[in-house]
Amino acid sequence: MSVLTYPEAIGVGLLQGVTELFPVSSLGHSILVPALLGGHWKTDLNVSAADSPYLNVLIGLHLATALALVVFFRRDWVRVISGLISSVRQRRIETVDEKLACLLIVATIPVGIAGLALDKVFREHLGKPIPAAIFLTVNGLVLFVAERLRRGGTGQRRATDDLPAPGDEQLHPDELSDRRITKLGWGRALIIGGAQILALLPGISRSGVTISAGIFKGLRHEDSARFAFLLATPVIGAAALLKVPALLGHQGDGIRGQVLAGAVAAFVAGYIAVRFLTRYFETRTLTPFAIYCTLAGAGSLAYLTLG
Repeated sequence: MSVLTYPEAIGVGLLQGVTELFPVSSLGHSILVPALLGGHWKTDLNVSAADSPYLNVLIGLHLATALALVVFFRRDWVRVISGLISSVRQRRIETVDEKLACLLIVATIPVGIAGLALDKVFREHLGKPIPAAIFLTVNGLVLFVAERLRRGGTGQRRATDDLPAPGDEQLHPDELSDRRITKLGWGRALIIGGAQILALLPGISRSGVTISAGIFKGLRHEDSARFAFLLATPVIGAAALLKVPALLGHQGDGIRGQVLAGAVAAFVAGYIAVRFLTRYFETRTLTPFAIYCTLAGAGSLAYLTLG
């Protein structure tokens, strides 16, 4: 019999699509929510249970979220790929598109290596509710500290942060953002991309730590979020594609329909989430997410250990 029902699949898909992009940790929520709900949700949706297909299902749902990012940033990816092709052909890195393409590649290398080497260790030994609650609390503190350090201890955006440079009025906002991102340099891009390694810990948000690292390294909130979402697309997509064969094999028997339903939910939720967040970070900060993660993580830890 299936160990994944349609309501569970759709619920997890919606949860994954939103929390993967919001800086609140999709894996942490995917572990904690079933544990807090209890009943068959706790039994069916247990990452660490022997022979459980839940982890493969979760990573499979990531593919739908990656597709949502591709659709939303489709024009950007056309420019990035064109920049990469022209950079290889001309043997140069001069234009904004060429620089952005190369920065994305360089920034993806650390998490790619770490993911292949450490992913299984982290997921098998830490993919449980209590570690997830602890790391979710830590995630909130990381977001809060990033805002406080960057904003001189106030945690607030300054009006001067959003003043355009002379001549910028003639450019599209996406082009302006890419121009600012490409001023990072290889070293800072490598550090920002490397921050994604922390997301192997359940409860630590990929987008959260990447946006935090970008802010700390001098990017505006909207630029840091944009860079984080562009960075996440190949990482999430590649990790998901590695799990697709398992779902097409015997591990997917009896749950392929449910996974498809969950994937549709994850795609819709992911698209809405990225559309909201790209606008949100034009004027707002990480502080509300920091407060939520700290309270949700600490509250879950108290419930799980004392309840």
